[in-house]
Amino acid sequence: MGDFLDLVKHRQSTRKYSDRPVAREHILKCIEAARLAPSASNSQPWKFIVVDNPELKLQVSKRTYDSVLKFNKFVDQAPVIIVITLEKEKAVTRLGRAVKNKEWRLMDVGIAAEHFCLQADELGLGTCMIGWFYEKEVKDLLSIPKEKSIALMISVGYPVEGYRIRGKSRKKPEDIISYNKY
Repeated sequence: MGDFLDLVKHRQSTRKYSDRPVAREHILKCIEAARLAPSASNSQPWKFIVVDNPELKLQVSKRTYDSVLKFNKFVDQAPVIIVITLEKEKAVTRLGRAVKNKEWRLMDVGIAAEHFCLQADELGLGTCMIGWFYEKEVKDLLSIPKEKSIALMISVGYPVEGYRIRGKSRKKPEDIISYNKY
């Protein structure tokens, strides 16, 4: 088993994909990693929709940008999009959400999504979490019930050869860590 921190350091958001197809076995392995993620009261409040039909995938990807906001246009290149919907959590978690005013489902989906992305990186796949999309249109395309909401989407594919952009700065440890008080 490799060093976990090395995997974390290697994983990055991919915004340039090759046209190499992604085997469903790889997608299933990534979803298995996400499925095993912890969640509040073990609610597992997620459903993963794998969009790998090329025509449908392109229709969905085109709902992540428009003529003015084009920053997600790279999603068109990805051979797969994972759409994660928010599902009902356990009653105890709903009660806790109401009392504490915390949306644990979003935290849970974030943890599961990161598990997915780390597993994908280990398989040589690139991913990018997509938070900007036209939800109603995506829901219509994928027949997602009106009462459900989409938490986020993940583009998945093999990065183009030589794609590395790591070099983005991160805050220094001393800027984000304190002990025993703020």
